[in-house]
Amino acid sequence: MNGGGDAQNGPAKQLTAESLPVFNEGVYLILSRWSALQLAIEEEWAGRRSRQLADQLASDIVSWFTQPKAEPLYIDDLEDVLDEGMIALNCEIEDGSVEEVAEKLMILHEECLEADYSSVEKLRRAGPAAGTHQHIRQAANGDEDDSSQDESDEGDMMSGSRSNMAVDSPVPQPRANTENSANGGQMQDDGWTVVSSTRNKGRRN
Repeated sequence: MNGGGDAQNGPAKQLTAESLPVFNEGVYLILSRWSALQLAIEEEWAGRRSRQLADQLASDIVSWFTQPKAEPLYIDDLEDVLDEGMIALNCEIEDGSVEEVAEKLMILHEECLEADYSSVEKLRRAGPAAGTHQHIRQAANGDEDDSSQDESDEGDMMSGSRSNMAVDSPVPQPRANTENSANGGQMQDDGWTVVSSTRNKGRRN
């Protein structure tokens, strides 16, 4: 991993005892508004462990930011953490939301280092996320791709989150049986693209 891309300047500074819990909350709030992640949880694309895996992703993100490092924090490395977390959830994303979420997390961390909690305050007051993610699909090699889904719980999407966690996008059928090329997914009736090929997990640079 070459650690390319934008970085927060200098060796990674550490959050204070005051700012750490606020940052923790901000991470959960940002993830709770990530439609792709919440869809994977609701549809249980990784089976009954989907919610647990989402919690683990949040924990991994906090650890990535808070573990002492001699080098700066590179956004490309954070995107890899997000990618790996979503792959564990059997979800592959090609809508650019990984990069957007990574950028929001970097900004959140930088603000919390300066005891600026304005982003967290805005997230607390914000309603459900707007917009749709039309290039989200369930990975074709998932263990429980075609398992029948009961109505998903509408309670907390992740433990510790205190925001609205609505998935604002239409819910696609998760069965990725259509044999399409990597570049040309077939549009379903609800506007979602279902593609059976696996995303190349290499660098995006």
